[in-house]
Amino acid sequence: MTLKDYLAENIIIMDGATGTYYAQLMDSKSTISEKGNMSHPSIIETIHNQYIQAGAKLIRTNTFAANTVSLRSSIHHVKEVIKRAYSIAWGCTINKKIWVAANMGPIPEERDSEEEQRFEEYFSLIDTFLESGVKLFNFESFSDLHYLKQIIPYIKNKDQTVDIITSFSLNSYGYTKKGISVNRLLNTLKQMKDLTAFGFNCGVGIGHLYNIIKKIDIEDCSILVSPNAGYPDTIYERTVYQSNASYFADMMMQIKDLGVSIMGGCCGTTPKHIENICHRLQGDYRVVHRVKKENHISEKAKPAIPNQFMEKLKQNHFVLAVELDPPHSSNADKLMEGAHRLKAEGIDVITIADSPLGRARADAMLMAAKINKEVGIEVMPHICCRDKNIISIKSTIFGAYIEGIRNILLVTGDPIPSEERLEVKSVFNMNSIGLMSLMKELNCDFNEDDKISYGGALNPNLKHGDKIIKRVKAKKEAGAKFLLTQPIFDKSAIQIIQEIKNQVDIKILGGIMPLVSYKNAAFIKNEIAGMDIPDTIMNRFDKTMTREEAEKEGIAIAVDIGCQLKPYVDGLYMMTPFNRVHMILKILKQIDVVKGV
Repeated sequence: MTLKDYLAENIIIMDGATGTYYAQLMDSKSTISEKGNMSHPSIIETIHNQYIQAGAKLIRTNTFAANTVSLRSSIHHVKEVIKRAYSIAWGCTINKKIWVAANMGPIPEERDSEEEQRFEEYFSLIDTFLESGVKLFNFESFSDLHYLKQIIPYIKNKDQTVDIITSFSLNSYGYTKKGISVNRLLNTLKQMKDLTAFGFNCGVGIGHLYNIIKKIDIEDCSILVSPNAGYPDTIYERTVYQSNASYFADMMMQIKDLGVSIMGGCCGTTPKHIENICHRLQGDYRVVHRVKKENHISEKAKPAIPNQFMEKLKQNHFVLAVELDPPHSSNADKLMEGAHRLKAEGIDVITIADSPLGRARADAMLMAAKINKEVGIEVMPHICCRDKNIISIKSTIFGAYIEGIRNILLVTGDPIPSEERLEVKSVFNMNSIGLMSLMKELNCDFNEDDKISYGGALNPNLKHGDKIIKRVKAKKEAGAKFLLTQPIFDKSAIQIIQEIKNQVDIKILGGIMPLVSYKNAAFIKNEIAGMDIPDTIMNRFDKTMTREEAEKEGIAIAVDIGCQLKPYVDGLYMMTPFNRVHMILKILKQIDVVKGV
């Protein structure tokens, strides 16, 4: 009987965390267990034997971090570590019906390392395991399938009889570090016929993992679960996990009833945790065949909310987006007056920045919802990563969807001003691309014909056009439908936009921010990162100009830029200085893209 056939009817108990248990035995928080294969092989052997005596029928080699990056050593030394680790584990299973899995974690992606080098190292380490006689691989704690999609066929081409298990690290909301949802993972993994089993490990405690698994469809799948013992505490500078083996086993029995096939433990789990699981099973290792619940309640689908802004973009119409600043105070009169006037002039969408420059303003999403409801114009609030963790961001997006908002701009966010950093802390759980990946997953839960369209920021003022294009491609892959550029003041930025449009099929709205005075121009040039105003434009302002004269010159500059930009973009993104809507309308009239003022 193959392992795959065995798992279809039987549960296999896997071992727990070798790494954290080794650190516990060595009384050191910084000990790397993989080095123990060479320096303390008897302790590694003891750990394997303790897990086997506790009831584990599948043990993993002590090689999770056996790679050149984690061990800071040569590939030759890493191979010796692997050979020794497999020899120790295999020696513990002689004359016993125990499976030994070659254990591999992701190779850390250092900035100076190339993807091709990492693939070569994966293949080299796999070859070392195969030459040692390995018949089962376990790839754990991965965040996506990028490397595994090539690793798995590589192994099978070497030996079709080898079994392969993979597991992914999730957060408590069911997403990997790369922003991939558990449902999206499952949809892909179910199509990968070369996998013997797949599942989830690390990242979360057993309670959170139970809540994730009970909501997903694992029918006809061999699923592995290997949660952490819980969340660690730091006591006297040591990382300590709770002694909760009894609770862990109780929860594992609830997970067993969901239909899983492999049960083990990750960080913080010890032989005691495995022993308690086996004790609760009382010799009954049959898989529970989970019956998929049929939902006989048919909900009438709500009609999709029209998204005319995106429809115009899809039909290659030239669109106009105007940004209004939310107020610093509780008075939104000026904002609302501007919104009413922009609607009357045929603007397609109003965008609302999320506390720009890192200074508190009225919530962008709430202001957008107010404008949408009271003015009746489409809106595009910004969401930045600076101020919100994942919980808050998800809540904000769900609220936006309920309010009928169907366009969002996702950005990393301006940094907190230096003078406020002692009191105000940034969050930055992710960057804009990670946020887009999260939005892509959340969109899967919305009606097929009524999803949120989202875009990102583009700064063509930066040098190194090849790096800019690489990020643009990454944003498109993460689901971005459009990009709004930073304010453009130089022809070189327009050339970058042309290069992007030649290489990437994505809609771009060119950014124009009218200058209103010499002081305003000097502040932007010297105080705002990523924006530069050429001296030729600075010299068009005079410190002695009246407000009217300076505004007139700012309008003339913006019109000149807009006319140069218009042939190369899909629309304009107008940033309203100090909510002076009258300036924006005069500029658009002279560029000949609105009906008039």
